Amino acid sequence: MGLFERFLTLWVALCIGAGVGLGLLVPGAFQAVAALEVAHVNLVVAVFIWVMIYPMMIQVDWSAVKDVGRRPGGLALTLVVNWLIKPFTMAALGVLFFEHVFAPWVDPASASQYIAGMILLGVAPCTAMVFVWSQLVRGDANYTLVQVSVNDLVMVFAFAPIAAFLLGVTDVVVPWETLLLSTVLYVVLPLVAGMLTRRSLSRRSPHALSAFVARLKPWSVVGLLATVVLLFGFQAGTIVAQPLVIAMIAVPLVLQSYGIFAVGWIGARLLRLPHEIAGPACLIGTSNFFELAVAVAISLFGLQSGAALATVVGVLVEVPVMLSLCWLVNRWRPLPV
Repeated sequence: MGLFERFLTLWVALCIGAGVGLGLLVPGAFQAVAALEVAHVNLVVAVFIWVMIYPMMIQVDWSAVKDVGRRPGGLALTLVVNWLIKPFTMAALGVLFFEHVFAPWVDPASASQYIAGMILLGVAPCTAMVFVWSQLVRGDANYTLVQVSVNDLVMVFAFAPIAAFLLGVTDVVVPWETLLLSTVLYVVLPLVAGMLTRRSLSRRSPHALSAFVARLKPWSVVGLLATVVLLFGFQAGTIVAQPLVIAMIAVPLVLQSYGIFAVGWIGARLLRLPHEIAGPACLIGTSNFFELAVAVAISLFGLQSGAALATVVGVLVEVPVMLSLCWLVNRWRPLPV
């Protein structure tokens, strides 16, 4: 592992502090960057995420993707956790904490809004960042691509009905522009670019591909750190203005993340999945497609709503939590059976 990867948690912590500090010092600059968005997808963040994902997409070997069908266990585990377990445990934790544990400090109207935001996070499994987590745990890039693609396909059909059921409303409007644009920016374009690059380098020489990936690898981490600075800079004012509310929302979100990871890990153990499949399968169910969740929260409840705030807190806790889970996956390698 290089210097960046070895001390990645430290760099992320420093970038969180830098993001909050810069967001308070120069809020106008972050507001200007935040305004550069299309269909609730921030274009600058998209560029940084693209920088993260492109080196990983180059490593996808399409000749091996067809073999994923011979090992369906990891894909089945991902689908069960994402769509049959995660949305409902998130809703249950939201109700537990904001209607009971935190009830003395939160008014009922705000509590229902926070629960709604958490539900929207629970129904939106991660797309882009999964490739980052997969690389950090030395996951199978080909298998991860298939898992993400299948989840995106299911999300097109399942997101609105599950969200409507759990929210108790029937008029959930899926922002199709956000969903489709995010999929194109975060999956399709870097995948196509990676395929073309891989083909070109493979024709040049046997070692050209590995050498090019090695040169790009630090930039993948730089993309992650720049994304962290931006995300925390965008929300610096909220973090300082409502620290107690953010802490209360973070508690069930963090418990949900570790709980869903534990469910996935136990399932992977029962299925006797190898590490390179088990690791990403557990992490996919743990992280969230926060762009989609934020967009739906804003469209349903408004920009200043508690639901929108809850989805934003999901963004804030995701990177530190996911890095800790990547550490656990690597710590427990190989998967015990």
